[in-house]
Amino acid sequence: MKIRFGFLPLLLACVLTVANAADTKTSLDLEGKAIDPLASSTNRAVVLIFVASECPISNGYAPELSRLKEKYAAKGVKFWLVYPNADDTSDVILRHTGEYQLQLNVLRDPQHALVKRAKATVTPEAAVFIPRGRMVYHGRLDDRHIALGKQRPEATQHDLEEVVSAIVEGKKVPTSFRKPIGCYIQEP
Repeated sequence: MKIRFGFLPLLLACVLTVANAADTKTSLDLEGKAIDPLASSTNRAVVLIFVASECPISNGYAPELSRLKEKYAAKGVKFWLVYPNADDTSDVILRHTGEYQLQLNVLRDPQHALVKRAKATVTPEAAVFIPRGRMVYHGRLDDRHIALGKQRPEATQHDLEEVVSAIVEGKKVPTSFRKPIGCYIQEP
């Protein structure tokens, strides 16, 4: 009897460890392969940008996202577009990235593992992680959108770029959160 009772807690611990490990890797590439974009420690930062193909606000940021990737990728910053809505299938995402000329790494997050880790609630929303998976910022990309349906002609504050620039320059991150305005992320 003692062997069985000693074995059950060990088995339960193993099952929970495997379940927790799988939980952080439920983001998928477009072929359905599980990927953890935060696993690599070779980047200065990893930027997750939550987008949705049907969100006009996130679609309006396509040129800015491409510009940021071009500016910072060679400086050790890895950018990922994360599609959290189940309706955004691989085919839809391929059409979307082609239509908006988005040349960033792409992930699907239908189980919301990354949504939860990044505390994302809307699209577009950014989350910035430094090595060892520590999140240092999450929130809006800039202040262009004041409220739903209300925006400035141009942003006056570039929150995401300021955070990424600070990391690249070895400076203190200026803020850890700015409330984003966008399309709500659908429940899984």
